[in-house]
Amino acid sequence: MDDQVVQRVFQEGGRDFYQQQPSTSSSSSSSILQSLPLHVSFDHGYYLLVKSVQELRSKKDGVVTVGIGGPSGSGKSSLAEKVASVLGCTVISMENYRTGVDDGHDLDSIDFDLLVQNLEDLMNGRDTLTPIFDFQGRRRIGSNAIKSISSGVVIVDGTYALHSKLRSLLDIRVAVVGGVHFSLLSKVQYDIGESCSLDYLIDSIFPLFRKHIEPDLHHAQIRINNSFVSSFREPIYKLKCKSESQSGAYIFLGKEAQHDNFIEMYLRPPSANEEARINDWIKVRQSGIKYYLSLGDQRIVDKHFIIRPRAEFEVGRMTLGGLLALGYTVVVSYKRASTSVIDGNLSVSLETIDSLGETYMVLRGTNRKIVGTESSRMGINGPWITKSYLELILERQDFIQVTGVPRLNTPPLVSSVSSATTQERLIVAPKPLRITPNLVNPIDELSQPWTRSPTKSKMEPVLATWHFISPDPLITGPASSRDALQLAPMPDSYDLDRGLLLSVQAIQALLENKGLPVIVGIGGPSGSGKTSLARKMANIVGCEVVSLESYYKSAQMKDFKYDDFSSLDLALLSKNIDDIKNCRRTNVPVFDLETGARSGFKELQVSEDCGVVIFEGVYALHPDIRKPLDLWIAVVGGVHSHLISRVQRDKSRVGCFMSQNEIMMTVFPMFQQHIEPHLVEAHLKIRNDFDPVLSPESSLFILKSNKQVAYQDILKILDPTKICSSVQNFIDIYFRLSGTPANGQLTEGDCIRVRICEGRFALLIREPIREGNFIIQPKVDFDISISTVAGLLNLGYQAVAYIEASAYIYQDGKILIEIDHLQDVPSPYLQIKGVNKETVVAAGSTLKLDGSYTTKSYLEIIQERLPAVERSSSGIHSQQAARLQELVEHIQSQGSSSSSESSPSREASPLEGVIEDMQSRIKRALDIPNVCLCWVFALPKEAPMTLLYQARVQGDILRGPL
Repeated sequence: MDDQVVQRVFQEGGRDFYQQQPSTSSSSSSSILQSLPLHVSFDHGYYLLVKSVQELRSKKDGVVTVGIGGPSGSGKSSLAEKVASVLGCTVISMENYRTGVDDGHDLDSIDFDLLVQNLEDLMNGRDTLTPIFDFQGRRRIGSNAIKSISSGVVIVDGTYALHSKLRSLLDIRVAVVGGVHFSLLSKVQYDIGESCSLDYLIDSIFPLFRKHIEPDLHHAQIRINNSFVSSFREPIYKLKCKSESQSGAYIFLGKEAQHDNFIEMYLRPPSANEEARINDWIKVRQSGIKYYLSLGDQRIVDKHFIIRPRAEFEVGRMTLGGLLALGYTVVVSYKRASTSVIDGNLSVSLETIDSLGETYMVLRGTNRKIVGTESSRMGINGPWITKSYLELILERQDFIQVTGVPRLNTPPLVSSVSSATTQERLIVAPKPLRITPNLVNPIDELSQPWTRSPTKSKMEPVLATWHFISPDPLITGPASSRDALQLAPMPDSYDLDRGLLLSVQAIQALLENKGLPVIVGIGGPSGSGKTSLARKMANIVGCEVVSLESYYKSAQMKDFKYDDFSSLDLALLSKNIDDIKNCRRTNVPVFDLETGARSGFKELQVSEDCGVVIFEGVYALHPDIRKPLDLWIAVVGGVHSHLISRVQRDKSRVGCFMSQNEIMMTVFPMFQQHIEPHLVEAHLKIRNDFDPVLSPESSLFILKSNKQVAYQDILKILDPTKICSSVQNFIDIYFRLSGTPANGQLTEGDCIRVRICEGRFALLIREPIREGNFIIQPKVDFDISISTVAGLLNLGYQAVAYIEASAYIYQDGKILIEIDHLQDVPSPYLQIKGVNKETVVAAGSTLKLDGSYTTKSYLEIIQERLPAVERSSSGIHSQQAARLQELVEHIQSQGSSSSSESSPSREASPLEGVIEDMQSRIKRALDIPNVCLCWVFALPKEAPMTLLYQARVQGDILRGPL
């Protein structure tokens, strides 16, 4: 828990001012809700809000009310939705409280009286009816019944959610700024130049923001600056063709279709010349009384696919009027009628464009392969159209000057005088807002521009384009025609979203200018996000990804030297790259991390369908590797930087402050010596600010129970065509900094957990969220090297707990069932893991586990079995202390010498001895007659263990830290 970050709720008030009685316990157990920094990231804010709600709910009776306010497109609804998916909240959208067709961002268009009444009903334990507004019909069409008994937490989401009429009804107040709100301002400022100040643009585009929204945001206890705008992380894949060339009308027979009618407009920037790129125009879609805006035609075209981000957001009519007043002109406008059938994540639509007089069939989905497979199944084979409707219209009309395009339903200019200036109606709140005098925001804090500008000193520039340069023959020597052109490095660094887009655009530029094949290298420190970036690029481009881990030497892996450059088989890697570069078939090695040895080879052949190969690994940009590659990408940040922040926090808690450089030299010595110097040479530098530890995007829902379940019942709930099984042995070591304040008993929040599994080290540096029966944690492993663990020990971290266990794992791609046998714990624990909460619940109910769940960690379970005298001091049995000491000594010795070559003839290490001893004990346990293990989820005798070891799926998203 971030006891130094989420603060202010109790001190600053809320509807029920909670004053905790003076405690006689240690002052170290301070409340999580005390004060806040200026602002936090979206991921961090989500985590802190969930934790704040949990603590407040545990300390008070009744409903906990949350208000999430901020400008249009800042990310309020997204935050509310993600919190609700974890906590099961009731979310009340202020959009349904509109009173008519006026702009919903106008104060007078919001029915505050009804909203206050609804909140009071829920707070007083009464059921209530909230309104439902039909935006197509422009009227209120009914109501939605909300049961008070199911509303332990109520979130009010809306632009005016922190308004004075509601503030005294809220326990927790959250302000969200940034997102597309700032992106639009950045886009407009770029388009019209420096002649307009940021303040002037805000007054023009968001006239109500400065007067009626921004002042309320300073009353927030949690302030979130959302830098997430439009992302290709989870893009939409689209195939489009003329419907008249298909017999696809049968698709809609017997299925419920959705009918929509839109007006789509394109706004050209002021003073733009005729050559201005159309993908720089602002697109506005009108649906009923709602307006949705896209910042340019952001898309990627790869083969027949149109790939778009989820980049559309709602704006008010006054925002559109402000753009027109600033000089933007509606140059193209057309009507689009759509009939769609939606099946899960796939939709099929018939779209008619009036300006073209044509009907098109469009397939959309979130998975490229599924979209392509479905089109083939339906017999839709093209010819595919990759041009936008705007491009088709411009080509059809053969415009010389696009300013002559007729406009349809152009919205009127909005007066700069807002009706919100009229006298506000007073609503009497049941309890006044109470603010402790010494915690009132100082004037200098109120003047901070956190509500009006991004955290960076300058706004992100519009994406640059790639350029090619010819290498100097005097330096590089004679080059082939293919190598005559090289990419010019980008001068700036970019965030993950922009970096992903630029990476794909660089590949397309290389394919167009140099042809096949294109070989990409992605390098960076452990946990920075290289693998994630490579996979996302592969999903978009449809290419092959090769991990440098495949080139490990077996001898080196016995010493766990995963970050040592000498661990790589450079001769084989060079041969593979040379074969790929010359379009020859090649055999790429496959490394089995379980056995620590090469298990075979995989054939790789460059073709038109797969003309791109990505090599990713910590040393992908090393001079001995990168020279023959076409594109060099450096990624820093992610877990790498998160660990640094964690160490800085822990050191400051014990009164010792360390610089990032000091931590880097201790924890990441290989990075500074052999990785960092080569990252500066990259064509593209990406800073990964995405926090996989905190982000709701990486939530894995887990139910844990020690109830007896038969093996056959587990198989019944898994897809028999996709089932995969494996066995893993692991050791968990908990490290805590000496001198860290504690509450008497060791907790996960005080520790950094290192898991040793299959000879690898995985890191967990934050306590998971526990809500109801669920344990919610990241769905990814954070691999680190042994030298990183040794660095933590050198910084003063001490090994304070030790857990030894084995795990049987069954999975089918949707859920994972894991049975863990902990040493010295008689009953095993079953865990059901999945990214879909409902699927996990259904699996648990099928196994009849309801009522038997626990959210205790294995650390807590082990400690409860310790004698009282040992429980207060550590989480380790006294008889295990010697074994733990062996592990620590081995880590320190191997970590300190990780840069040296390992000796071919060496004796078995203490760590290997421990693992081999554990494996032998598990093997003996499996040979025990079924009378002892039949209910302990033991495998049937007919299931060979070798098959289970071989069936392990590498990189499955459900593999996460326990």
